[in-house]
Amino acid sequence: MVRVQGGLFFMHDHLGIRIRKARRKMKMTQAELATQLKVSRSAVGNWESPTGISPSTTRLITIALVTDVSFEWLATGRGELDAVPRETPIGEGMEMIDDPSERRLLKAYRSCRAATRKLVLQIVETQKVAQF
Repeated sequence: MVRVQGGLFFMHDHLGIRIRKARRKMKMTQAELATQLKVSRSAVGNWESPTGISPSTTRLITIALVTDVSFEWLATGRGELDAVPRETPIGEGMEMIDDPSERRLLKAYRSCRAATRKLVLQIVETQKVAQF
């Protein structure tokens, strides 16, 4: 895709190349990504092909989550590849978050309203009681 900005031309990778970059970022094979998405390996190969079909929006969301890339970047080529910038220490305990799922949860929690945070904490406390 070619985009004009201030008289300059920028080439964006097509969707298939972005899917491949996302998959390779996680050091996954097409077969491994296919297993995560519960599709055939050939479906992933087809999505990565310049002449192949595009996955549905729902599938793109899942690909972004599985490969820990930004949905906006994956779908459009705009923005940053990483879903969440890799921030160093977070808060008082100076914990480092290495797991992509934990980073997404923390980012979502931080962006919630106070009432939603309270509800999440109630759910967590309920789970702790249920485990013992």
